[in-house]
Amino acid sequence: MKNIRLDVEYDGTDYCGWQRQSEGIPTIQGALERVLSRILQERIELKAAGRTDSGVHARLQVVNFSTGSAMELSRMTHACNALLPPAIRVGNPGVAAPDFHARFSAREREYRYFLLERPSALRNRFTGCSNGELDLAAMQSAVGFLCGVHDFRVFSREPAGKEALLCRITECEWLRDNGALVFRIRANRFLRSMVRYLVGVLIAVGRGGVSSEEFRSALESGVPHRLPQIPAAPNGLFLWDVTY
Repeated sequence: MKNIRLDVEYDGTDYCGWQRQSEGIPTIQGALERVLSRILQERIELKAAGRTDSGVHARLQVVNFSTGSAMELSRMTHACNALLPPAIRVGNPGVAAPDFHARFSAREREYRYFLLERPSALRNRFTGCSNGELDLAAMQSAVGFLCGVHDFRVFSREPAGKEALLCRITECEWLRDNGALVFRIRANRFLRSMVRYLVGVLIAVGRGGVSSEEFRSALESGVPHRLPQIPAAPNGLFLWDVTY
């Protein structure tokens, strides 16, 4: 058996997230497993670097799977892209070490959230919108508190009783790119919907409804106080990079 690694890029707009669900529910994992199983003539089960939410995209998702097939990897990739819907593409196939695991072998992941201050018919599919001007300096000041190890339970959809909610943030910033505000964050791990909840609160900071100190207090105490706990729309979020 070989352990195959693949890079995956996808537009998650019309999918109910990465993770395979019940029959008939469109997911990225489900679509890709069906195509690979058909091509390789065996049951394929994918492991992924991250489980993106419904409507979230990936510039780089990394997966691995075991196969006994002798098919050339370039042929497999070509056949896969021919059968997959246009919203999903695979590339950069390779034989990985037997102990390589797309999720557990990853050292860091990077997400980026693209945010417009005014609605755009042409860019709506891949950007969130604040529907108003934001104070970028205030938002940048707030994210200065994020680097380091913190408990992010107040910024996630993880169950209330779950433990081990610590994440180590190594890089975090807001920047401007092509008319959009971009939130870039790198960490060893992310909780469920964590980036979207962070962006939702940071938008409130940019509007002046939440101060940087209130943001820091919630982060350090694990108590939301009066923070808005509404996640930003999924269409602006991308799994951007995975480091091994």
